[in-house]
Amino acid sequence: MSSPHQSVPPAKSSHTSDEGSATGGSEAKVIRIPQTTYIGVVVLFFCVFFFFAGWPIGLWWLLLIPLAAVFWIERTHTKVSDAGLDLRTVFGKRHIDWDELKGVSIPKRGYVRAHLTDDSEVKLPAVGYDRLRALIDASEGRIPDLFAAAEEAEQQAYEERKAAEKAEQTDDTAD
Repeated sequence: MSSPHQSVPPAKSSHTSDEGSATGGSEAKVIRIPQTTYIGVVVLFFCVFFFFAGWPIGLWWLLLIPLAAVFWIERTHTKVSDAGLDLRTVFGKRHIDWDELKGVSIPKRGYVRAHLTDDSEVKLPAVGYDRLRALIDASEGRIPDLFAAAEEAEQQAYEERKAAEKAEQTDDTAD
């Protein structure tokens, strides 16, 4: 017996199309800085608060540092949509159309970088190596799957190595 508070969605809604949303395209995917970063803000607040408690009149401005960190976490993101990439940082924003994007690169440190057709480079806010899979999936094939290419190259190298070993074994048995 089901609860009167349970709701079962209808098999097909009359308000949405089969292709996706009512606008005809898929929804934009927003890639943000992980929410666990707020733990660091809490630690920062306690570190700053002890100094503030010692001299509140002179060190009140220290409490602005954790607020600035929260502002940075909330504001910084990359939005992936059918129109392109919308990049938002603390002090600015930028839109990149899909036809302007040539590829992406993964630096040793920092955010993933987008290479544009005019040979310039742009950092993708909140997209590190750990969030690259979300970016590739949200792009719906517009950004090539780097992980699949690497797996394919590994598989091909493995098959070539096996073929070379097999050829070496047949050469040894022929001698």
